[in-house]
Amino acid sequence: MDQDRKILEAIINGCKENDRQSQQELYRNFYSYGMSICLRYTGSEADAVEVLNDGFLKIFKNIKKFDIEKSFKPWLRRILVNTCIDHIKKNAKHNHLVDITEAAVESTQQEAPDHDLSYQEILTKIGELSPAYRAVFNLYVIDGFKHHEIAEQLGITTSTSKANLTRAKAALRAMLGKEEYQYG
Repeated sequence: MDQDRKILEAIINGCKENDRQSQQELYRNFYSYGMSICLRYTGSEADAVEVLNDGFLKIFKNIKKFDIEKSFKPWLRRILVNTCIDHIKKNAKHNHLVDITEAAVESTQQEAPDHDLSYQEILTKIGELSPAYRAVFNLYVIDGFKHHEIAEQLGITTSTSKANLTRAKAALRAMLGKEEYQYG
């Protein structure tokens, strides 16, 4: 077992004993990773910090359920993604989820613009999507959920999930096309 794994296990065991110093250490070690997840879903730093803190409260509350023999990051990620989904549901009245029966879906046969965007620039573009589109895009493209799972988690229909993904991709293409026009 390598040194980093032993240190992480000691921190997690401290958290299981409600040791504040261990909790601070865990938070500090995984802040950036957690923040990157929360920013993808919320789109604003203020909301991301709120969701991240809520997520860490859930982590500390449920840390005794974590199996120390397993990898910690996927467990943490799952809790943070679920906390982001809870945040989206809580603010659903502002998210304007589009049903496929109301959506005029653009053609997906467009050619993608050629870009050399950094990871941060891509995240920024995703963050500019509406909350409904951003949530479905993140869940489907980045986190690998199926449409029926997304529909269940967000309380929407499968067709709405598919429509929101299509519209998210179209919006991203439009943003990238606009950028290409400005800088190309």
